[in-house]
Amino acid sequence: MTNAELFDSWKSLNDHDLAIELARVTGQLLVEHREVTIERGTTQWQLKDSGDLLAHNFLMDAFSAVRPGDAVLSEEGADDRRRLSSDRVWIVDPLDGTNEYGEGRADWAVHIALWERDALTAGAVSLPSIDAVFGTDPAVAVPPKEGAKPRLVTSRNRAPYAAVLVSEHLDCDAFRLGSAGAKAMSILMGEADIYVHDGGMYQWDSAAPAAVALAAGLHVSRIDGSPLEYNTPDTWLPDFFVCRPEYTDAILHAIWGRDPR
Repeated sequence: MTNAELFDSWKSLNDHDLAIELARVTGQLLVEHREVTIERGTTQWQLKDSGDLLAHNFLMDAFSAVRPGDAVLSEEGADDRRRLSSDRVWIVDPLDGTNEYGEGRADWAVHIALWERDALTAGAVSLPSIDAVFGTDPAVAVPPKEGAKPRLVTSRNRAPYAAVLVSEHLDCDAFRLGSAGAKAMSILMGEADIYVHDGGMYQWDSAAPAAVALAAGLHVSRIDGSPLEYNTPDTWLPDFFVCRPEYTDAILHAIWGRDPR
C-alpha cells in the first residue's frame, strides 16, 4: 500500500484512532529504517539524523493529507506561529529518544497528541521496539501496584533534583530510562509508579505522554501541582510529573515541604 492509499484509508478515522495509527506506523518505519541502516554500516549520528527526518516527513505528509485544516507543532519542524490562532493543533515528537534509537536501545518512542481549545483531547505513544502503542481511547488499564516500595523512573543522563527529593522522601526503588514517553509508559505498564522531571523539556516531549496518562487515570501536572499548558507561545515546559494518584500528595510534600495546591 502506498502512503497516498494509507492516508486515504485514515480519513474516516476519529482523532483517537488516527493518533494510534500515526504512532504505530511511524514506529514501524523507524524500526525498519534502523535495521536497514545498521546493516549498511551507517554511523550512529547518521542514523539519528535520518530517523528524525524520516519520521517528521512522514507525519507532515500524513497530516497534510488526512487533517489538512489542522496546525502541527513538531520537534523537527519550524514553529508556525499560526498555530496560536488555531483551534486544533497536533503536537508531535516524531522520534523521542533519538540517542536511544541511535544506540540500538528499546527506550525510545513516537509521540502524537491533539490539542483543542486549551486541552489535550487525543493522543498516542508508541514504543516500537516492543511493538506497543498506548492511546487515549480506549484508555489504558493500569495494572495493580506491585511491591511495597514505590518505583521511580528517571533520566539516563541525570538525576533531577526533584526526583532525588521524591526518591529519598518516599524511599523509592529507582531506575533509569531514556525517552520521556518510555518513562511515562512504564507506569502504564506497571513497571514504575512515579516519573518526576524538573530539568525542562519542550511541549512535544510531554504532550502525548500526558494525554495518554490522564486518560488512564494517572495524575499529571507541573511539579507544583498546577495543570500543564500547551500550544503557548513559548514551547518550553520547565517541569512535570506523572504518577499513580495515591502518590500525588506525598510527591508534592517531598518537593515543597507541604502541599502547594
